[in-house]
Amino acid sequence: MFSLPLKTRFALLSLVVSVVLVAVKFYAWLLTRSQAVLTDALESIINVVASGFALYSIYLASLPKDENHPYGHGKIEHFSVGFEGGLILMAGVYIFYSALQAMLHPHAIAQPDWGMALLAFTALVNLGVGFLLVRAGREHHSPTLVGDGQHLYLDAVSTLVSCVALLLVVFTDNVLFDSGAALLLGVFIVVNGYRMVRRSVSGLMDETDEATVQHVVAELQEHREPAWIDVHNLRVVRYGANLHIDCHVTMPYYFSLEQTHAQVHSIEHLFSQEFAVPVEMFVHADPCTFAACSHCHMPDCPVRQHPFTQEISWTLENVVKNERHRLV
Repeated sequence: MFSLPLKTRFALLSLVVSVVLVAVKFYAWLLTRSQAVLTDALESIINVVASGFALYSIYLASLPKDENHPYGHGKIEHFSVGFEGGLILMAGVYIFYSALQAMLHPHAIAQPDWGMALLAFTALVNLGVGFLLVRAGREHHSPTLVGDGQHLYLDAVSTLVSCVALLLVVFTDNVLFDSGAALLLGVFIVVNGYRMVRRSVSGLMDETDEATVQHVVAELQEHREPAWIDVHNLRVVRYGANLHIDCHVTMPYYFSLEQTHAQVHSIEHLFSQEFAVPVEMFVHADPCTFAACSHCHMPDCPVRQHPFTQEISWTLENVVKNERHRLV
């Protein structure tokens, strides 16, 4: 029996739900002729396009490494978030302009009660599906699912604002609440679209994920072995769900190639067990010098020139630098 991968199933769920809800929202707009409802419906069109692209990007990210993509295809997920954010940004600008026009030329709202009921239904669905996508995205380290889920949260907030606007129109008989809500939604959507684009650029430019790097440093410090005299030039990069780690490790210069390889394998094994995602690790082994004797506690070292005095604690600040550590 054919079975889709879990991430693909969640992305497909998002697409199907988006298509259904955008139809419901446009029906609500036909009933009410509300500018706020139209704003919400237009923003939901972005959900459909973005969910479709998210589904395609998750498929690409699942493909194995090949000659043209030696690090895999995971970065498409960051691009997907940026694509979605760009669409949201453009929609927000258009919505802001339309709201200004509606404020200058207000018109009556019809059947607001039906409009509120339909919108409340779509908001609840979006909140539920958005929660599932964000949780699944974080569990499976998928920026695409997290971004898609957060977009559904955004859509639910927009819908709730539209409901409040219709409610205010009913109780005050002032249609400016409708266009005013659409104006606020336009600003809200633009800001959130910008944030998604910013997050996408960070991923595509390999901006440091401080929390992940700190986790890697803490594991090295906790499980350090005497032969790991020094660690520096640590770099941690995410390619979608996959993690790439490389660093320089100073080891005794008299180690044989076999001994050095065993230590490198020990470091690689440490992180393959620690992280729930695939980890690709490159360790560059540097030979020690006598200047490192004072902070090396390698037992029974046959070439020691200076007594051990102090171990250097590895921290986020000193491990990422491309220089060997010295005691001051």
